[in-house]
Amino acid sequence: MNSTRSRTALRSATRPATLRRPLPSASPALTWIHDGFRHRVSIWPEVTFARESAPEEWVAHDPSESALASASLGVGAAQWRSWLEFAPAEVREFLLGFGSGRLAALHVITRCPELLPDLAEAPALAVFLSTHRSLRGGEEAAWAEISAIHGREGIFGVLQWLGLPASRQTLAILRQIAEPDLPRRLLAPLRSALWEPEAIWALAHTRALTDDRITATCHALAA
Repeated sequence: MNSTRSRTALRSATRPATLRRPLPSASPALTWIHDGFRHRVSIWPEVTFARESAPEEWVAHDPSESALASASLGVGAAQWRSWLEFAPAEVREFLLGFGSGRLAALHVITRCPELLPDLAEAPALAVFLSTHRSLRGGEEAAWAEISAIHGREGIFGVLQWLGLPASRQTLAILRQIAEPDLPRRLLAPLRSALWEPEAIWALAHTRALTDDRITATCHALAA
């Protein structure tokens, strides 16, 4: 009997490792290179943004706007497919609505997860939030402040903090943006246009707001 048990234990101990289910930690992260440094985002649920400080040594790092922009070229479709397999359905659905700005949108909902339901209704707002440093001025990110404002005043407080009109009409216009990956060059002009009655009327009465339509409206306002 003891001999039989020993043989059974030996067979269990020597089974090929390939028969074991891979652990999530072994799954691929999102990786890209910016300014000579490798950047990485681990899989859900940790979703840690990190930068390589030495070969295979990673430190937590809050990426800059330019680093997130570089990811649009450095992170390919195959990487995203693998990464999204681990994300919850609501996160996956939200991120799939983006193209070049997908990693920036992920960065926003990672830093302020409580905003996801509001951003799912108006995805273009995520682009404003991802570039809040350049829109508002200043070197430091303000994620804790954004979370606090949202907790006190909701999404309208966030709109006001970004310099956008805190109104349902603003949200309605943002929902009509056809592609939420707004170019960064359009954010400040669009923010200014949303304070002008003529531009608000034009934007509100356009069913699908493309980049070209937004550009034309902003140029007409400036003329």
